[in-house]
Amino acid sequence: MDTATPELTYGDIRNAAERIVGLTQPVTLMPIHPSPHVWLALEYIQHTGSFKARGAANFTTAHIEAGTMPEAGVVIASGGNAGLACAWAARSAGVRATVFLPETAPRIKVERLRSYGADVLLVGREYADALEASARFAEETGALSSHAYDNPLIAAGAGTLVPELVAGVPGKLDTIIVAVGGGGLFAGVATAAEEHGIRTVAVEPENCRALNAALEAGEVVDVPVDSVAADSLGARRVSTTALATARRTGAFSVLVSDKAIIESRQALWDNFRIVVEHAAATALAALSTGAYTPAEGEKVAVILCGANTDPGDLV
Repeated sequence: MDTATPELTYGDIRNAAERIVGLTQPVTLMPIHPSPHVWLALEYIQHTGSFKARGAANFTTAHIEAGTMPEAGVVIASGGNAGLACAWAARSAGVRATVFLPETAPRIKVERLRSYGADVLLVGREYADALEASARFAEETGALSSHAYDNPLIAAGAGTLVPELVAGVPGKLDTIIVAVGGGGLFAGVATAAEEHGIRTVAVEPENCRALNAALEAGEVVDVPVDSVAADSLGARRVSTTALATARRTGAFSVLVSDKAIIESRQALWDNFRIVVEHAAATALAALSTGAYTPAEGEKVAVILCGANTDPGDLV
């Protein structure tokens, strides 16, 4: 497995943007009325239904270019979205993909993975169980290990979202609000945001707080995983890159309740007919609860990161 380094640079993100041009969809931005200074970044309409396509395209293309993609293909453990992106990128490149998921993964994600031609294996109850199984598979078969978030190519690909936000929001964008699980999206976004003088707000569920706990402890620590958003944000620990990035950039870390996440997801449906997964609603909940309150005139982009969800519980 590639090892993440503590320092992710804007040069890495610039290289990723050049590498994946034409492979991913440019982000769509929607201003929220009557709040003209808040934009929703509709990354849930990205290929495979989440931002993860950016990192997967960068990872796969970089290894093919370098001649380091083995015949056994790529293997990844995922709560669902990273696996979907990995399988999509692999299929596009003619590469075999094997995806390990926890048994708790939403059925819709499992079915979509199989539709991409991936070999899907369900192991354990948490992401960590699937990760351990994927590592054994890589050792036994020689497959290239990808990672849902703790990989510099994955994080750099995620960060390519930021230059698109900067280009799309009129005037100067002040703040980006992003949900955090293992920290790949956060690390890429915060690194790119720092380059553009933009503040990053990292939002986590109260009972899936890997980054928040790491900042509090001064080091990466294991945390309990118990949230309605755990299928996407349920990492037991944040990446060392994410922690280093949070410290370097001075990112704000805030927590929101499951109740607020559920209400924000419902509000997106009620007000805009937007269907997203709970992880995406987590970012918006920072605003709806006042966990983060923008200053007068502050321009804010909220990343709606994914929509691989069953909408049956929306009313």
